[in-house]
Amino acid sequence: MRESINHERRRFLFTATAGIAAARLGTIGAAIQQMACAALVNEGTLPSLSGATEWINSPALTPAGLRGKVVLVDFWTYTCVNWTRTLPYVRAWAEKYKDQGLVVIGAHTPEFPFEKDIDNVRWAAKVMNVNYPIAVDSDYGIWRAFDNNYWPAAYIADANGTVRFHHFGEGNYDGIERTIQRLLSEAGRKTDGELVKVTPRGPEVAADYGTLRSGENYLGYRQGEGFASNAFDDAPATYTVPPRLSLNQWALEGNWTVKDRPVVLNQANGRILYRFHARDVNLIMGPPSKGQSVRFAVTLDGKPPGASHGEDTDALGNGTVTRQRTYQLVREQDRITDRTFEIQFADPGVEAFDFTFG
Repeated sequence: MRESINHERRRFLFTATAGIAAARLGTIGAAIQQMACAALVNEGTLPSLSGATEWINSPALTPAGLRGKVVLVDFWTYTCVNWTRTLPYVRAWAEKYKDQGLVVIGAHTPEFPFEKDIDNVRWAAKVMNVNYPIAVDSDYGIWRAFDNNYWPAAYIADANGTVRFHHFGEGNYDGIERTIQRLLSEAGRKTDGELVKVTPRGPEVAADYGTLRSGENYLGYRQGEGFASNAFDDAPATYTVPPRLSLNQWALEGNWTVKDRPVVLNQANGRILYRFHARDVNLIMGPPSKGQSVRFAVTLDGKPPGASHGEDTDALGNGTVTRQRTYQLVREQDRITDRTFEIQFADPGVEAFDFTFG
């Protein structure tokens, strides 16, 4: 099943979102906002939600039972930083319009195998304050019913159960909220016409697209790009860092196994280096098994990050991998330029999957 899913979807959305953000003050941005409010067409009946393997925060919901409600189905997976940046808005819409007839459903469709673990999903929902109904879509049943290809993706159905609007990726929050208001108005519900105001924190803060020159990059051989060495697939090997890394090249130091999805450290004190250009550096990682932890230290150009440390590191760059999730390691406070990120692991067994930047 995994091979049938388009693994380029988030990379496409990074490019598209960056382009939109660059034009957000120009005619393209204005046109997108107008289209979001004007082009409410019939996209078909709200698909079945029966593919959910479990529900969180709600009993099972059905299109028939939701008639009379405006429904926003939001596809997410908890490690996806692109979705995380949309969460403050989705959360605010769910709260503001719940008494006016809006139902927000988060369809959690996993990208990585560990995101099928219901304990991980429950943990993520709790710590990320996803309080609206969650359809756990571990078998991709809802994903396929919607013929969806992207995280994040929002589909909005009117009170008659007809999908009238969709949006892929980050951004266009005003247009999406105006669509919600319009469909509530069509259903005879009154809103104040105001737009929500949110205060994103940590990884929820939008990327700085004006300075972003590094895109998402997976580390396993299935999708990885920019690796500065020749990988020995699925076999332990000792890697060394070349004298120089070009922008968006990365390297391993120490004994690692490069697998299809992650790279796995076999011996203590292994390192990952990455030449990047961005405000934020995030890395999806996990410990060898539940209950274990892996200590690490981050440097920027060979020095502790100081004020530029991320949410999951201190000023000295120290942190600990305790569960399978996205770790925010750097939030640059100085001028954004080409820099070398390094993370060294004091303990073996860490699995590193995917770099994202902001």
